[in-house]
Amino acid sequence: MFVIIICMAAVLFMPMLAKVPLALMMHREGTYDNRHPRAQQNRLEGLGARAKAAHDNCFEAICFFAPTVLLVLALDAHTVYTAQLCIAFVLLRLLYLICYWCNWHVARSSVWVLAMGTIVAHFVSLLS
Repeated sequence: MFVIIICMAAVLFMPMLAKVPLALMMHREGTYDNRHPRAQQNRLEGLGARAKAAHDNCFEAICFFAPTVLLVLALDAHTVYTAQLCIAFVLLRLLYLICYWCNWHVARSSVWVLAMGTIVAHFVSLLS
């Protein structure tokens, strides 16, 4: 269960990691507009725009991962397999960020599918 909880924390804090390149791209514009950061982020192009999209997608991933893991924990269905699925999800999401930042769009989409596959695998495991 410890590994699953650590993975949950990693996914919940991943948007902060994804914010680092976004903040750097915002600073490259000359200043970080703390009064209107979303307006500034929406003006970004290239790496800045990809960093914003990667950051936003981290929040979206929480919506899939957290309820799934909470269901596994609530049903006391955590096993070595579910822990491995959680680890795989976290590693794939980190790879997803790298793919987004590097503009490797085909790899990014493939990694996204694999990460979502871990979510599906949790439910298959729960239903069997």
